[in-house]
Amino acid sequence: MAKKKHTEITGDQRLENIGETLSKTEEFIFNNQKVLGIVIVIIIVAILGYFGFNRYYIEPKTEEALAQMYQAQLFFESDSLDKALYGDGNSLGFVDISKEYSMTKPGNLANYYAGISFLRKNDFEQAIDYLESFSADDHLVSPMATGAIGDAYMELGDKDKAAAYYLEAANMDDNDFTAPLFLYKAGQVYELQGKYDKAINTYTRVKDNYYKSNEGRFVQKNISRVEEIMKNQ
Repeated sequence: MAKKKHTEITGDQRLENIGETLSKTEEFIFNNQKVLGIVIVIIIVAILGYFGFNRYYIEPKTEEALAQMYQAQLFFESDSLDKALYGDGNSLGFVDISKEYSMTKPGNLANYYAGISFLRKNDFEQAIDYLESFSADDHLVSPMATGAIGDAYMELGDKDKAAAYYLEAANMDDNDFTAPLFLYKAGQVYELQGKYDKAINTYTRVKDNYYKSNEGRFVQKNISRVEEIMKNQ
């Protein structure tokens, strides 16, 4: 069997190889310095533009939006929903805030408030539109918005979509408030639909995982009721 030749690379050869690599890099930079210069300028301009946009546009707009939101929230809390939605002539309502300040966090939050306001006014299609325009990764508000879409579909008679949104809301955050609340609602929808196996499975999730919650304290009654219905079928 022929022996494999082992070529030993000396320190001088390593230095030579590194030198060649550096020379090629220098050559590349020299030959493309104009292009590289343009790229660097573009990157710098983009970074400065981003910070400038936030400093001189987003931040002032956010302050304006917060000032407008304050009065709209007061109307919302006092159940003056039309003024909360459309303003009172002196301040904007959630509808206009969501449009005029759409790039700000208060503008985004206005979509949530508008959706809940329309839900309270029984304008369920509008409620869905605004709630779907709201986006957040909050532990409570985001599941509440998704669950509210389920409420709107329930009122519209679309039980399949209602159950789907309730489950989505329940799975968004594993806490003892929104998760059991929307699991319980999903179980109720399945029960109304006669999907008793799904109802029991959903109720059981509440019982096993969220027994300390409000829903967890009385969900056994729902499970027993559904089990009795299934026995008598």
